[in-house]
Amino acid sequence: MVFSSFSFLCVFLPVLFLLYMLIPTIRAKNYLLLLFSLFFYAYGEPVFVFLMIGSVFVNYLLAVWLVRWEVKKRVVLALGIVFNLLFLGVFKYAGFFVHTLNQLPGVSLPVPDITLPIGISFFTFQVMSYLVDVYRQPELLERNFSKVLLYVSFFPQLIAGPIVKYHDVMRYISERKQNPEQVYRGLKRFIIGLAKKVLLANTVGQITDMVFALDMDAIPMPLAWLCAVSYLFQIYFDFSGYSDMAIGLGAMFGFSFKENFDVPYTAVSIRDFWHRWHISLSTWFREYLYIPLGGNRKGNLCKWRNNLIVFFCTGLWHGASWNFVVWGMIHGVAIVLEDIFHIPERLKKLPVLGWIYTIGIVMFAFVLFRADSLSQGMDMIHQMFTGAFMTEGARETVAAVLTPYNLFVLGMCVVLSLPVKKILQKRETINKFLQGNCYEVLTACSCLLLLSASLFCLAGESYNPFIYFRF
Repeated sequence: MVFSSFSFLCVFLPVLFLLYMLIPTIRAKNYLLLLFSLFFYAYGEPVFVFLMIGSVFVNYLLAVWLVRWEVKKRVVLALGIVFNLLFLGVFKYAGFFVHTLNQLPGVSLPVPDITLPIGISFFTFQVMSYLVDVYRQPELLERNFSKVLLYVSFFPQLIAGPIVKYHDVMRYISERKQNPEQVYRGLKRFIIGLAKKVLLANTVGQITDMVFALDMDAIPMPLAWLCAVSYLFQIYFDFSGYSDMAIGLGAMFGFSFKENFDVPYTAVSIRDFWHRWHISLSTWFREYLYIPLGGNRKGNLCKWRNNLIVFFCTGLWHGASWNFVVWGMIHGVAIVLEDIFHIPERLKKLPVLGWIYTIGIVMFAFVLFRADSLSQGMDMIHQMFTGAFMTEGARETVAAVLTPYNLFVLGMCVVLSLPVKKILQKRETINKFLQGNCYEVLTACSCLLLLSASLFCLAGESYNPFIYFRF
């Protein structure tokens, strides 16, 4: 089940919210959320919900043993990390590893055909962070298994994040308050995220898919560039839209999740980009991998090594394919080079140049990220620089892509990638309007229009993918 489906919007969410409002106690509300969250995950693929519950239960027991066996707590933590990595490795990377081994001379192993459970990377990272947090702070141990399971399986962030750490939400699980203003803000945030996903990401996503479906040698240079720009916006509005919906849903039920995006396409260095993009993932890797490896405390060589390890793992986390690994290493190498040559400092007085350099690397790396294979991604980048200006076979595709509506949506993507509200707040008269009642009325009406437009588009379109479900 996805947020942008009629089964979720018209049945699941209204029924859950109505029951939630009728139930008086936090304990009963938690069981209701847990029940609906497990149903949400099991919808369509029921068997995988037992895998998730099993993973959480093992980590729950390990956390209890961590506290009880103080002397052997490092051994227990090591067992937990090995278990989680093996769990993730078997279901996500077994086929990739065997396929890689088969490239060696004389090796011909059968490639396992294992179905990938949805959201396995997200919920495995969450439960690992719980285990590590209990190791560091035993007082964080939760002895009620249902609360740990709710933390991991809570449906707004279960399938595609943001990655939530237990110490950030434990207080909301045990004690939280819900008021009309919070519900209203959450509903607005959800509708904005839904509109970003349905009206923007889905539209530019069709452009991307249309071009990638062509024979690579027949893609002209302008169409290749349009494809790269379209995917740049598709992945941002798809994933940030999902994060907005998750944060909004959390607020509707009394939870507060941290922001996951901060206008990343305004970044002026790759390091700055990762302070703004998928913040929950970069924060997770910093807290649970980069710092334990030594961070920047042991000199530059170790710092650069640690950065490369982190981004190798970041790429592999996103998918079991070499194009994801190369995507991650492009960012890792860029950050190391920025540190060696002090690029952000040198470009401080030339922010436009810094932005061009950053968005260029991000866009080319995302081409590899989107491609079905590393070779396909390299072919697309090749066409961006060496392809013909136009070919006969591509004229129909160009005509189908460059419709007035698609051009309008691309323009809106450009505008909405900027910190529009912050820019407007710099003007005193506009800032006063943004803080007034008229603005709230206008916002409410706009949200109703966006919701209506999103539902209208969902009713008429079958194209409705969620990019980050595959992770």
